[in-house]
Amino acid sequence: MGDDGLALPFPARIGRDLAALASDVPVSFMHGNRDFLVQERFARDTGVKLLPDPTLIDLYGTPTVLMHGDTLCIDDRTYQAFRAQVRDPGWQRRTLGLPIEQRIALARGMRDLSDNAKHGKPMEIMDVTPAEVERVFAATGAELMIHGHTHRPARHVHDGRVRWVLPDWYEGGGYLEASPAGIRAVEAP
Repeated sequence: MGDDGLALPFPARIGRDLAALASDVPVSFMHGNRDFLVQERFARDTGVKLLPDPTLIDLYGTPTVLMHGDTLCIDDRTYQAFRAQVRDPGWQRRTLGLPIEQRIALARGMRDLSDNAKHGKPMEIMDVTPAEVERVFAATGAELMIHGHTHRPARHVHDGRVRWVLPDWYEGGGYLEASPAGIRAVEAP
């Protein structure tokens, strides 16, 4: 709930671990739906590079778009309204002006609301909207898309283009291993 949260024990440990990793390999970070207040101080203190959402990269010769994935779920209008609110610079400035204790309480309340809201929504609303996936492929020129948010890990094919969905790290995690030979999903040990 803000870069000053790095002074708290658990975020401080994560920050140290990221800094140690970033001293050996490049580490990038893209905002998700719970860490949207991470800013430049976090990047500076941990050595990570903040990525805009979406980010187009060349992955071994394949134009690839990296996304959090929440913007693909356009049928979930309640979530999209929440996203617009918390990504608003004015809302973020006001929220970051609150004491850290208040921000932590706010985050817990928001998470409870989010968890409760999921129970009443049809699964298809909380998944990507196929037309939006196609629109992003067309707009970016990407042949490959990698995202999380829905956390239904799978490989999907859209008119010859591939979309990989990353798993939720709360549920055991995993990652994609990319090499010139291709991409494969790997479950966390």
